[in-house]
Amino acid sequence: MPCIPHLPGDFAGLQPDLLRVARHLTGNADQAQDLSQEVLLKVWLKQAQGSEIKNLRAYAMTTLRNTFRQYLRTHLPGTELQDHMLVAPPGVFATLALQELQSAIARLPEDQATLIRMVATGETSPADLARLTGLPPGTVMSRLARARAQLRIEMDLERSAPVAELM
Repeated sequence: MPCIPHLPGDFAGLQPDLLRVARHLTGNADQAQDLSQEVLLKVWLKQAQGSEIKNLRAYAMTTLRNTFRQYLRTHLPGTELQDHMLVAPPGVFATLALQELQSAIARLPEDQATLIRMVATGETSPADLARLTGLPPGTVMSRLARARAQLRIEMDLERSAPVAELM
């Protein structure tokens, strides 16, 4: 997923979290993309008009929730929304990211998924992984490299993103 061009770093950093929450709310990747981009645009325009936003992340999440509510009211008339229906509990971003990562790992070929799971549990030495799996160290390293490359794609990370951003 490409980032919206020419947005300050703070905005570009919001996009992955907004998209994860929007996916959770909408249940549809295309609608989530539209919703998150609409929210970024609203927040950007608000700041461009001179409004001071002290907590950009909180403001963006509130805007996301309100924009989604407005969408539901427009498209699902008669549905009464309760405040508790759209509250994001603390840690929701980490939870959603972890669920997304676990799903992405499950879609990897089994040999790659096994190695990535071992790395996620703390086993990071290629030599130890080779010893534990009975594979040559070079095979371990190439399978891990392919797995990480695929996970970067699935998690919408840049190709050069540090491995730490995957786990």
